[in-house]
Amino acid sequence: MSMRKPLAIFISALMASSAANAAEIYNKDSNQLDLYGKVVGLNYISKNKSEHGDKSYVRLGFKGVTQISDELSGFGQWEYNIKTHNAESMATDSATRYAFVGLKFKDFGSIDYGRNNGVLYDVSSFTDVNPEFGGDSFTKEDNFMTGRAKSLATFRTSNFFGQIDGLSMAVQYQGKNQSQTLVTGDHKDDNGEGWGASTSYDLGFDIKLAGAYARSHRTDFQASDKNGQTAEAWTVGMKYDNSQLYLAAMYAETNNMTRFGIKDRQYANKTQNIELAAHYLFVDGPAEGLQPSLAYIQSVGKNLNEVSNLNDQSKNFKGGKHDLVKYIEVGTNYFFNKNMYTYIDYKINLLKKDDYTRATEVNTDNILGLGLVYQF
Repeated sequence: MSMRKPLAIFISALMASSAANAAEIYNKDSNQLDLYGKVVGLNYISKNKSEHGDKSYVRLGFKGVTQISDELSGFGQWEYNIKTHNAESMATDSATRYAFVGLKFKDFGSIDYGRNNGVLYDVSSFTDVNPEFGGDSFTKEDNFMTGRAKSLATFRTSNFFGQIDGLSMAVQYQGKNQSQTLVTGDHKDDNGEGWGASTSYDLGFDIKLAGAYARSHRTDFQASDKNGQTAEAWTVGMKYDNSQLYLAAMYAETNNMTRFGIKDRQYANKTQNIELAAHYLFVDGPAEGLQPSLAYIQSVGKNLNEVSNLNDQSKNFKGGKHDLVKYIEVGTNYFFNKNMYTYIDYKINLLKKDDYTRATEVNTDNILGLGLVYQF
């Protein structure tokens, strides 16, 4: 039986939303609750020991909506990631991915608060579509408003308050987050107060354009690198998506925002980032359900501060310009049906062993990822 267009449309939606396959578990008295999740058996093969072995995880979440009046509704979402490759006796690094609550005012827009995506991800999500590797030139969790982060208040409107079809906008504020322990605390997840905005426009013909900007205060600890009190970034992107063929490109620049160095505890004075991604879904014939992908990811750091390896003082990077991320992704998904798929993804690392990679302990080896996924 051919999957054809319905599955193509479903998979396209799945790439854009982790809750696209949600199961309704309650719908009564104007209240609806959907449960979603997936179980991923994942293994990495690499010469780098830290990137080799079992990387399996389970992800669970729910989305709820309640109708308050004809013009007003409330909503909430929670999602948790559970890493399963550790022994039961060991502490895990499982964590909440999303947790936010909000109000939607019919055509006017919505406002929500909690742990959510930063507005810069409204653009970088265009290229974060590969089976396993990709979308990480400058996007990181808990790194200002580049990816998932906490203390975010977000206003969004679609179709420009219901007046212009295809034009969407968002404005976001992030509260200050700082480690309470100034000496021993891990400050890489800190941020000062900040704000950001994004906009996108659907041109028709399956083409969408987007842009975003964010600016934040840096904490005193972050500013001790003498690079200034402000972190900022801007990004532009475009995508073409006709449910089978997907093409996307993103360019971004950041200042004092992109982490690098030992355990990502330094910040690049400036980065220039480019991401290109493509995939194609076969919907007929012997290759039905196959979705090969190809991507190129690069982040160039400029005016980088000096880095010394704490474990080996002879490994020293004197600073300046260097690639922080650079690789080619080649992979494929194979969808058995809407609930089950498998994938193979190969990260061809273009970083070489040199003063920078030795000082920062950045991986320079290739990685092969093998995954089997059940989702609901």
